[in-house]
Amino acid sequence: MDIAATAEKIANGDRRALARAITLAESGRADHRAQATALLETLKPLERQAVRIGLSGTPGVGKSTFIEAFGCLLTGKGLKVAVLAVDPSSARSGGSILGDKTRMERLSRDLNAFIRPSPSQSQLGGVARRTREAIELCEAAGFDVVLIETVGVGQSETMVAEMSDLFVLLLAPAGGDELQGVKRGIMEMADLILVNKADGDLKPAATRTCADYMGALKLLRKRPQDPEGFPKAMMVSALAEEGLEAAWDEMRGLVNWRRETGFFDKARADQSRFWFGEEVRQGLLRRLESAEAKAAVEALAEKVAAGEISASRAAEMVLKNLDGV
Repeated sequence: MDIAATAEKIANGDRRALARAITLAESGRADHRAQATALLETLKPLERQAVRIGLSGTPGVGKSTFIEAFGCLLTGKGLKVAVLAVDPSSARSGGSILGDKTRMERLSRDLNAFIRPSPSQSQLGGVARRTREAIELCEAAGFDVVLIETVGVGQSETMVAEMSDLFVLLLAPAGGDELQGVKRGIMEMADLILVNKADGDLKPAATRTCADYMGALKLLRKRPQDPEGFPKAMMVSALAEEGLEAAWDEMRGLVNWRRETGFFDKARADQSRFWFGEEVRQGLLRRLESAEAKAAVEALAEKVAAGEISASRAAEMVLKNLDGV
């Protein structure tokens, strides 16, 4: 890949170049990783910033329907919207359906929208391993809003909060009670809770659920990055396209407040520090995947299985020998 030419195309909003760059970033090959890093460094001086919105929710809550309706609302306002959707990968075959573009048929035809599904592979936390780099590429391409749709596993799905400016949790009616506020994990990360499907026969249940979660949020410890009234719970209907405008107003207001108070820049700096640590950890794990390291680990695993050495001692020996691998 011609890095300079590709960077210029991405800076000019070329969708095909953007798609190829994301594919490059997701590759595990060493030469591709080097090219992806060089491309990101070439684009960095542009310093374009989009509003990064992480979106999570249990399967079946209507994430794809919400994103399509919400994305169309934003493009209708003249904003360019990128959707990075992460699909779960099979633990057996390693494959993913990647069907989000099929679900978001109307948004996928919008010239101001870009939808990119990616497999989660073995990455935990509900996002793909290189989603953060895909976000940076979308920002460089001039998108105003980047929506990161996570796998939708549940309580442990918090990694998306480390790459977004605000985190939206989508819930279905009758999905919890006030005691949800005692739970830690995804509830602590949410900036805005949206109770979806608040239409038709489900509207009374959605109203009760929204009230329950408003009570639950009061049990959480106050966070310094929140203005008065946040985090908050609201009702929306992606199908009837109700409440979406109000939700966008709340998101925009929260982001603007954080920009003005300095929390926005601080959060991005903290996220950069976090991902630096992640890259170091991933680099160490890659060193264990070499043939020599695998052979040494397998030999020690046999001894552990035979009871000749403890698992803790064997692990300590592997880590001590890493420098020599």
